[in-house]
Amino acid sequence: MRLTLSSEGVRNTVMTNEDGQVLYKTSTPYRLGTRTTTLYKVVPNTDPDDMRDHLETIGEIEWHLMGSSVMRLRGEEMMTDTFIPSHGITRRKRTFTGPDSLPYRWDMDFKIVRLSRDDATRQELARSHRRSLGVIGPRRDPSLDVDPSLMHMLDMIVLTFIYVEKLRRDKEKRAKRSNGGGGGP
Repeated sequence: MRLTLSSEGVRNTVMTNEDGQVLYKTSTPYRLGTRTTTLYKVVPNTDPDDMRDHLETIGEIEWHLMGSSVMRLRGEEMMTDTFIPSHGITRRKRTFTGPDSLPYRWDMDFKIVRLSRDDATRQELARSHRRSLGVIGPRRDPSLDVDPSLMHMLDMIVLTFIYVEKLRRDKEKRAKRSNGGGGGP
């Protein structure tokens, strides 16, 4: 399944499926101090007189600059330092255990994130794609490809994707600032 994002900024985006149907929406209002990203899921309307779908809040990420951020999914609260801890020298790997009790690992590359099983197989299960303007190759909106075997836990995949992609983008911005600001003597 491909989820297409309306924006590369995952904290304020709409995610649609291949048919253009909205599945998820994220919203992060600007405010000083702790910011919270809310994850909404589209719920089909059962009222025959009102055919509009409705958004249901299913998750949140409370972003903390110091200490562990907090993730919530369907009422369950998880501290990011214990639920999805970082690993590796560069801290670009994040692992978690899914609701299916299997271990998963997000790898934050310089331009994308990839999800795989955190076992000997290292089977890739999800991969992000950046926007392509079509100068070289076809035009493409930002997206996340998710293996069909993960549909039973898609909400968790989307929530953890938002978390690791935001961290990856922050690292990318810091790297650009530290490498691109130079001047001569």
